[in-house]
Amino acid sequence: MELSDEIIINAPKDRVYAALNDPEILRQCIPGCEELIKHSDTELEAKVVLKVGPVKARFSGDVQLDTAGAPDAFSLTGQGNGGAAGHAKGGADVTLTADGDCTILRYDAKAAIGGKLAQLGSRLIQSTAKKLAAKFFKSFADVVNEDVAA
Repeated sequence: MELSDEIIINAPKDRVYAALNDPEILRQCIPGCEELIKHSDTELEAKVVLKVGPVKARFSGDVQLDTAGAPDAFSLTGQGNGGAAGHAKGGADVTLTADGDCTILRYDAKAAIGGKLAQLGSRLIQSTAKKLAAKFFKSFADVVNEDVAA
């Protein structure tokens, strides 16, 4: 499964990059996130509850960040396990481009799933993933915009 999109955030690029590295902001924005622990500048651990069609599961997983191109670009890879519901792994490449006082955030993500989740059908999984990504980025933009306004 592949997802890509771009969103315009009404904040300077350095502010957006800092927010993307703030575990408290990310925890607020990730749908279903119960806990997000930053172990280092490149390692995060998350606990997330998600409902995909009839399957609801608590996932725990690890995310690794590659910040070699920061603050213009970075990538992340991760994997999560939802017990009997299944597992997921994937990654994303994110680029930030300054556009006046705004920042254009683009992402290209790939994910693979297994277990009960994989049996639900690719269209349901794809549409759910798109909704979750859209919800995350809308929440993220709202939080960053509120910080800039304050």
